[in-house]
Amino acid sequence: MGSTVALGIDLGSTTTKLVAVDATGALVHHSVQSTAPTMAQQAAALVAQARLDLGAPDAPLVATGYGRHLVQDAARQVTEITCHARGVFHATGQPCTLIDIGGQDTKVITIGAGGKVMSFAMNDKCAAGTGRFLEVAAQRLQLPIDAFGPLALEGDAEEPLSSTCVVFAESEMISLLARGVALAPIVRGLHRSLVRRVAALARGAGAQAPVLLSGGVARNPAVRALLEAELGLAVVVPPHPQLAGAWGAALLAG
Repeated sequence: MGSTVALGIDLGSTTTKLVAVDATGALVHHSVQSTAPTMAQQAAALVAQARLDLGAPDAPLVATGYGRHLVQDAARQVTEITCHARGVFHATGQPCTLIDIGGQDTKVITIGAGGKVMSFAMNDKCAAGTGRFLEVAAQRLQLPIDAFGPLALEGDAEEPLSSTCVVFAESEMISLLARGVALAPIVRGLHRSLVRRVAALARGAGAQAPVLLSGGVARNPAVRALLEAELGLAVVVPPHPQLAGAWGAALLAG
């Protein structure tokens, strides 16, 4: 394997992803961990372990994500926009619109031929339009985050939330529960609130089919279903949606 292997690491605010690809760009190794407070040490350990496991001590490395500048061993630090576009284009082989819902921000990227970024829009000012919104709500309700999406799809009943702030939405949610409102419609309303913000960002960026969804939130079936309804477009979840940025970084390293 040796010199045919290249590495990409994506240090996000919530999770850290590492990918190794072979000379064809195919995935040969990956790992996902919750991001530690000591991001630099975590990244160094992940890279060292991957090189050891793959028998590729000199495998080149490109870093991306929130903490990319902390990866001292990286040949380059590249923005998430560029890396996500490259990773998703490799998976699809065609121009598309990518919606990436991360823990700290949401990005809408219009991807052209060859994985080139044609345009992008980002929400990084308010947690209500990111995965953090659902994470906080799930914690407050003492529910595992993996159960949150399926619960939102239990029936068609939906309790609209008027608050557009994470803190106020949390208070509103607790107030509804105290009044005896069922849990599933409240959770669906929470998802709707997030999705409407994401859809508005996507429409503003001129989203066109095919639309792909990446990031950890892409594993949530309610987000995908409600986003399809809001946009009036099919939303496709690519293989390994959490790895798009790291995969693109590895392709650039190679």
